[in-house]
Amino acid sequence: MGPTIFQNDEAGRKAFEQLACKAIAWLVSYYESVEQRPVRSQVNPGDIYARFDDTLLEDPVSDDILFRMMDEVIIPGMTHWQHPNFYAFFPGNTSFPSIAAEILTSGLAAQCMMWESSPAAAELEKRCMEWCRALLGLPEGWEGAIQDTASTATLTALLTAREWKSGFRISKRGFDGTMYRVYASSQAHSSIEKAVRLAGIGTDNLVPIPTDEKLGLRPEALEKAILADTSKGFTPLCIISTIGTTGTGAVDPVADIGTIAEKYGLWHHVDAAYAGTALMLDEYAEMRKGLDSADSFVFNPHKWMFIQFDCSLYYVKDSELLVRTMSIQPSYLKSAYGDRVNDYRDWGIPLGRRFRALKIWMTLHLLGTKAIKERLRSHLALAELVVSKIKSDDRLEIPYPRSFNVVTVRIKSELDPDGAMTRQLVQTINDSGKAYMTHAAIENRSLIRWVTGQTYCTERHIEDTWEVISELLNKIVSS
Repeated sequence: MGPTIFQNDEAGRKAFEQLACKAIAWLVSYYESVEQRPVRSQVNPGDIYARFDDTLLEDPVSDDILFRMMDEVIIPGMTHWQHPNFYAFFPGNTSFPSIAAEILTSGLAAQCMMWESSPAAAELEKRCMEWCRALLGLPEGWEGAIQDTASTATLTALLTAREWKSGFRISKRGFDGTMYRVYASSQAHSSIEKAVRLAGIGTDNLVPIPTDEKLGLRPEALEKAILADTSKGFTPLCIISTIGTTGTGAVDPVADIGTIAEKYGLWHHVDAAYAGTALMLDEYAEMRKGLDSADSFVFNPHKWMFIQFDCSLYYVKDSELLVRTMSIQPSYLKSAYGDRVNDYRDWGIPLGRRFRALKIWMTLHLLGTKAIKERLRSHLALAELVVSKIKSDDRLEIPYPRSFNVVTVRIKSELDPDGAMTRQLVQTINDSGKAYMTHAAIENRSLIRWVTGQTYCTERHIEDTWEVISELLNKIVSS
């Protein structure tokens, strides 16, 4: 029979209720105390691994033991992405409605691979994709599906582009010797390089395009590269634009790139993984220009829309090309409903799919889009506050203009010609546990990325973080 909690009877459900209530109480306490914890984990490699036994026990243990292990072992080994002083990478945000939705999703435990396996999941997903399309002001004809990450979406886009360009021959016969070329800004995300590799195109055929002073791709350099490759016998395949690069938040000229893609017959994919959320704000409406000519587009609500990981929305202009690329029809997956429904297993790489639409639906409806927009604007205002703080210290400089809520900072070159002090500053900030930021090397110069996008970040947190930075900077510069 096993333990009581392994049974779906009255006693088992009661045991589950008690365990779930304990877990919720633990989470409430966690959020109450998260600001008292070091933002980045302070453990060393192997510390957590060594705290677990080599072998499993045959008999169950008390949940009190596991919750004690959560406090004493797991939490010290966690970097706290929901800490208001988390400024590293891009945020991986959540909100309480999203957490509640994930609890319900876990409880339903559905595998939503096709309409028949969970009709509500498929139809809510379609509706959520339409809501978010309208919210961001994306082209009305676009359709899409929820993916796990932008990395998967970009690979999906590249595979679809490959099949479209080859007349769907590669998926049947393999490569025939045609050398395809993919183009992206020199500041584009590393997931593009991985996608080129996994799609069989080869990283040698990923062409980095030079950027302008704001680190946006230069259209004339793109066109020159395409013409040069064509003259050498290569086949230009795909150009990837970025709205919000990882290093500095730079934006490529999407409309100009789209014109070039159409002129030379390339697939145009837009990677708006982080900054795509900002399209819902009227002040960024200009960034929608040119999107109507794009073939595919991705943005991540799990970064800056307060819907937790994993949740990446991938849109395409022509869904038939996507489905034709991805669809496999073994007898055990055939459905009697045919074209009347969307079987989202055919809209991406995995067969198995989580019920991700539930957290989009609950978060958008329990928070409301007005509050979400207000929170985004507060993050943008915090970034302006950061800029003003940096400008007030003549030892620091902002190497690239603020883009969205991404601010870059470094110690001035006359004090730090090789970037060593800047690297030391970010290391000591992170080691302090008071804040967490990431270092980047852009155009061979070190800088610190300060991203004011955590859900609960306020002016108080910026002020406190600035005090920490100022104190550490004084020590570094004077040493």
